Amino acid sequence: CRSILEGRSVNVAEIDAASNNGVDNIREIRDQVQYSPTEGKYRVYIIDEVHMLSIGAFNALLKTLEEPPSHVIFILATTEPQKVLPTEVNKIPITVLSRCQRYDFRRIGNNVIADQVSKLLKAEGVEADEDAVRYVAKAADGAMRDALSLLEQCISFYYGQRLTYEKVLDVLGAVDTQVFSKLLRLIIRCDVPGCVQLMDEISS
Repeated sequence: CRSILEGRSVNVAEIDAASNNGVDNIREIRDQVQYSPTEGKYRVYIIDEVHMLSIGAFNALLKTLEEPPSHVIFILATTEPQKVLPTEVNKIPITVLSRCQRYDFRRIGNNVIADQVSKLLKAEGVEADEDAVRYVAKAADGAMRDALSLLEQCISFYYGQRLTYEKVLDVLGAVDTQVFSKLLRLIIRCDVPGCVQLMDEISS
């Protein structure tokens, strides 16, 4: 486990199909799977964004998936599981899907993301308001990687300063939800001048 986390395990290989999607890339994997693992029981190949493989690459992979060596595990990851039509570009052939066990991962809850962001901020010695952390978690829309990316933007923009809700809104180009509530009330009252004034305040 430590060698995998440190990226020095020869038994675990991660391939980005977005940039390595040709037949030759899959043939190289097909040649490698014949060799037994140097340590442990298995050789693991993680193919990320597998829907980006070409039809030729899928056909080359299919031969290995039909009769895989007992010591090999393939993990095919995709953000586009709905792409299953073999006649179109960037689609996962049904012949490949039928040989896979499918596991769908739900988006991470805002509370979980907020807790992780808070722990990271504490570890890095960065002060932040709770509502700022909550907004970053909400803006990430269930993706931890996006939350960390947004957080990094906010910290970089206000380096050495306490991260507040207003600063997060400023960096992300967002508007406080209370502004939308105020705008809705103005619209209900048919207050056109008030709406125009509020829009001027938002854009300034």
